[in-house]
Amino acid sequence: MTDQDLKNLEQKIDALISAVEELKSENKDLRGQQEKLTTEHERLLDKTHSARDRIETMITRLKTLERS
Repeated sequence: MTDQDLKNLEQKIDALISAVEELKSENKDLRGQQEKLTTEHERLLDKTHSARDRIETMITRLKTLERS
């Protein structure tokens, strides 16, 4: 293996190391975004359930008033 071959190999390895570091950073960012979105999704589900319960209560009250 010549010096030029070794230099080329070294450059390729450096490029791979750089790509791995970049992907690790991107992965970390994406995991953070996913966690935020999961939290927001849970909050919205709770809010939706609460609204559904209130609406069902109102419907029941209206039906009761209608029968009276």
